[in-house]
Amino acid sequence: MKVAILTMFSGLATTYSLVNVVADQIKMLLEAQVELKILVSETCPDAERWGIFLDPRLEWVKITNTHHGVPIVWHDYSAPTGTVHETFYEEAEQIAKDYVQALQDVDVCIMHDILYQGWHLVHNAAIRRAQKSLPGVRFLAFTHSLPVNRPQNLEEPFSFRFTAMPNTRFVYPSYSGVEALARQYDVPQGNCAVVYNSLPLLEMLSQDVQKVAGSIDLLNADILAVYPGRLTTGKRFEKVTALAGAIQRKTEQSTRVIFCDFPSADIPGRIYKDTIRMEGQKFGLGAGDMVFTSDLGYEQGFPRRGVLELFMLSNLFLCPSYSESFGLTVLEAASRGNFLVLNEAVPALKELGDRLGAYFMRWDARNFGYDTHERYVPSEQAYYEEHGERIVNFMREDRSLRAKTRVRTQYHGAWICRNQLMPLLTGAM
Repeated sequence: MKVAILTMFSGLATTYSLVNVVADQIKMLLEAQVELKILVSETCPDAERWGIFLDPRLEWVKITNTHHGVPIVWHDYSAPTGTVHETFYEEAEQIAKDYVQALQDVDVCIMHDILYQGWHLVHNAAIRRAQKSLPGVRFLAFTHSLPVNRPQNLEEPFSFRFTAMPNTRFVYPSYSGVEALARQYDVPQGNCAVVYNSLPLLEMLSQDVQKVAGSIDLLNADILAVYPGRLTTGKRFEKVTALAGAIQRKTEQSTRVIFCDFPSADIPGRIYKDTIRMEGQKFGLGAGDMVFTSDLGYEQGFPRRGVLELFMLSNLFLCPSYSESFGLTVLEAASRGNFLVLNEAVPALKELGDRLGAYFMRWDARNFGYDTHERYVPSEQAYYEEHGERIVNFMREDRSLRAKTRVRTQYHGAWICRNQLMPLLTGAM
């Protein structure tokens, strides 16, 4: 499949929000192995290309913006009636010829605001002319602003802003605007679709976190838990994977665990990590659902900034630690909006958890002058599954936590491309 993105950008300054939207769309399509070209104005400077706009896989096509050697002036024809400038139709015809040449080898053309904006009326007229010579090309017309009311009286070419094109789907970034979009172009709502704007969270974070993302899926997991600590049995890493596994098995919520570990003299790291993985798999995790940052090149510990960034992405913090004097990682996890599950039998965790509204479970613990030992009836598996189900229900009921999780899992490029954009490109919806 080959796709063209028609923007007519005359510059690529990031202050123009549509530039960022298109950049995200280019990235997600290239990652989906879609052959891609982008159409911009001939006045768009090559020196302004940045980031994904410099990708060598991208075919860069410049569309004429001169007529008889004079720059074409884009007039704002937002009114539904009026008079166009004298050379309007000649300019549209000239631009249309460039469109035909640029689009004859593509399957789909994505247009961004070309049919909507008044200053693109000449390009609107041009693409309609070009379409007559492009019967095999399907079009997606994106609108990025509030749809406008359809006027009672329509005159060409002003009517083009309110008239459907053949073989075209109309796209808006939210469901709330679909009805108004359909009214503007006088099409059935079924001829409209929604493609969200994306929030590229990972790109905003450090290279360290992006390296972790290359080893485990940080964005699509329903439950994402991060546990920093020295790789000692006292931190009870295996209890984290056991509970996480029980949550995944009982609730069918996809669950991932990232351990930001650093070495301890208590036990060889390789041996303890094998135990932790075995416990996780016994209770319900897959082998790929757990990762240790020490296995990714961070043998002496993961950068603290990276830990805090991971907490920004995660939504669940499990701390079954055997002993704590304070629990700074609890504060770090709480400050980034995680649901806290703490060992009630550890005095410092109980004190801190009471103040922070944590959920408590019981594991073996060291108290002042004595140790505690837990027995689970009928079994440890049943105990974890019972509490795991409660934890997931509490997380669902927490509106802020639900919003945080949904932003991470449903507003990134891969989800949008897979669930919204690609079905439109392939004709599956």
